[in-house]
Amino acid sequence: MTKTIFVLNGPNLNMLGKREPGIYGGKTLADIEADCRAAGTELGLTIDFRQSNHEGTLVDWLHEAADKAAGVAFNAGAYTHTSVALHDAIRAISPIPVIEVHISNVHAREEFRHTSMIAPAAKGVICGFGPHSYILALQALKSITQ
Repeated sequence: MTKTIFVLNGPNLNMLGKREPGIYGGKTLADIEADCRAAGTELGLTIDFRQSNHEGTLVDWLHEAADKAAGVAFNAGAYTHTSVALHDAIRAISPIPVIEVHISNVHAREEFRHTSMIAPAAKGVICGFGPHSYILALQALKSITQ
């Protein structure tokens, strides 16, 4: 029986491939989804991949993960740095592990990106490995949910 992993994406990630390719690369979110699905097959995981520009929708999906997922890879985008609601939603679904994911190295960017509201509630953080950050998160979730 395969485990389901939610891969949740926040605001502006639907613009990947067009948005600041010098920072985020040329892959689209659809490309990253295909990579996650391929990695999921190799890892024996079922991937439920979603994106929303709306904070409340992301909260609802985290709540849904409590009943339907073994873990969550979560790129909250800009909400990472501002959302107490997402922090609280992650805490609310404990013990479901959530891994914070970023394509860029947020610590090498603007000062406001250095603080994460999500990291204190997450199991771990992966950033700076481009789209491969998602695959690393899936590998980590496979390992910690065995």
